[in-house]
Amino acid sequence: MTLPSATLLAQAILAGLFTGALYGLLGLGLSLSWGLLRQINLAHFALAFLGAYLTYELSSRRGVDPLLSLAFIVPLFFALGTALHWVLTRFRVSPFNSLLVTFGVTVIIEALLQWIWTADYRKLESSYAEHKLRLGPLFLPVPELITLGLGVGISLAVWVALRRTDLGKAMRAAAEDAPIAAAFGVNQNALALMLSGLNAALAGVAGVCIALAYTLSPSQIYAWIGVVFAAVMLGGLGRPLGPLIAGCVIGVTEAVTMAVTAPSWAPLVSFSLLMLVLLARPGRVA
Repeated sequence: MTLPSATLLAQAILAGLFTGALYGLLGLGLSLSWGLLRQINLAHFALAFLGAYLTYELSSRRGVDPLLSLAFIVPLFFALGTALHWVLTRFRVSPFNSLLVTFGVTVIIEALLQWIWTADYRKLESSYAEHKLRLGPLFLPVPELITLGLGVGISLAVWVALRRTDLGKAMRAAAEDAPIAAAFGVNQNALALMLSGLNAALAGVAGVCIALAYTLSPSQIYAWIGVVFAAVMLGGLGRPLGPLIAGCVIGVTEAVTMAVTAPSWAPLVSFSLLMLVLLARPGRVA
């Protein structure tokens, strides 16, 4: 086995950080939904790809800047998230059944994507993809930098909101002890609808980042589920910074593995890390 050069290794670490930021951004809404709402929302991944395809459509066909498309995608997805949560609560869907129901929603969205955009691969050609910053011998692609900035900024903002604001404290109180929170006047239904809308909006933001940096295909929805679940479990449920940190660790480890050995070894990394953590500290993901 030949070790890579220092430059190649450093570039791989940077690439891993960029990929890990996207893992964290995708995992943030899933972690909040699972940890605070007790809903395992598999539709989160389908919503992200729906956001990616909408970004592609708005940019390629309508000439809208990919980042400006957030002004349309974020409120739309907030409404979709609240509507989905209303359905789940209206029919009193249990946490396990929410996994099955949202998987069904995922299949429906995948079929919708194939019907509208077909199963062909599509790539968003944007002005951002043409620009790369240079840091010595290293290259920093602008789309990946945007993803890193959004991932870090949004994760920090959500962490501050949950820890420092009355609204965030009420959400955490309702998740920890709903009856006591209700006794102190916390409107759990309104908070749950708001949080569900936020989680869906976060999926839309992640979709914009996917469109900026990756080739799109409806079947790729399922390719992200395993590694993002690993990031969420490693980072801890309901912890805004957890998926970002765990995602960066997984991303860097995968990238270094590909640089040192072979790309086929990379998918083993995230689940090996997850199994080690579960075996060493079974309560780590609670």
